[in-house]
Order: sequence, then C-alpha cells, then structure tokens
Amino acid sequence: MENTQKLKKSVRIRLQKEELKAQKEQNAGRQGATKASLRNIPTSPRKMRLVADIVRNQSVNYALNLLKVTPNVAAKSVEKLLLTAIADWQVKNEDVSLEEANLYIKEIYVDSARILKRLRPAPQGRAHRIRKRSNHLTIVLDSLVSDNVEATQE
Repeated sequence: MENTQKLKKSVRIRLQKEELKAQKEQNAGRQGATKASLRNIPTSPRKMRLVADIVRNQSVNYALNLLKVTPNVAAKSVEKLLLTAIADWQVKNEDVSLEEANLYIKEIYVDSARILKRLRPAPQGRAHRIRKRSNHLTIVLDSLVSDNVEATQE
C-alpha cells in the first residue's frame, strides 16, 4: 500500500486497471446480476413508477408480455431498457442459455431527473409555472439459477 502512494499517478492508474482486468478474467463465465439504466426519459417519475411496480420481481418473459399489452407510454421505455439489460446479461454470460437461466427483475427503480420549468400565462397578467418532469430508470436482472448454485456451494 505504501509503495503505491510513492508511485506516479499514471503508474497507479495503470496498476488499478490491470487489477480490474484480472478480476474480470477471474469472474468470467460466472453468472451474476446485470444492471442497465436509461437516463433523462421525458416522462414524469410518478407515471413511470406505476409501470415499474407492475414488473418488479417478475420473470423476464412474463414482464415483457405485460409491457407489450400495457397501454402506458412509459411501458415502451421500460420494455426497451429490459431488452437492453437482457442483451447485456447474454454478453456477460455467453456460456449459459437464456432459457435455462430463469432471469427475473431483481430491482427496478425510478429516480427523478432534471425538471424543465416553463411559464404559462394566467389571468390578470400573472404567470403559472409548468414543471416538465423527466426521470432515470434502472433495472437489475439476476438469475434464479445462480442463487441456487450459490446456496448449494455454501
């Protein structure tokens, strides 16, 4: 630890990158949670949370079917992000088939993003403020198979 303090900053950064690369190589092929996020979606967080609550803790196939028939505009954004998260999981776990993994939505949460403030004319020369809200959506996928494998190893 003391030696890394004395090294140049560029050398310390290179060593940190090498350590991260070694960790990734060690964990290659192991199943794990995959996180995907979509930022600055021009929908109010309240409306997005209604859709997020529908698919929370559901299997991926069931959630995709639900999102296809949900009439809310926010459902399209959630579906898009869910498909991205599935693709990310497949890249991370190439040796495991998607059907055998039993993916489910471990976490899904909606955070408020920037708010555009606009003015709207009101009676008697006043102005009312209009807040155009947006949100950040984050999905964490995990496999039911990996939970069972970890439980048997312990």
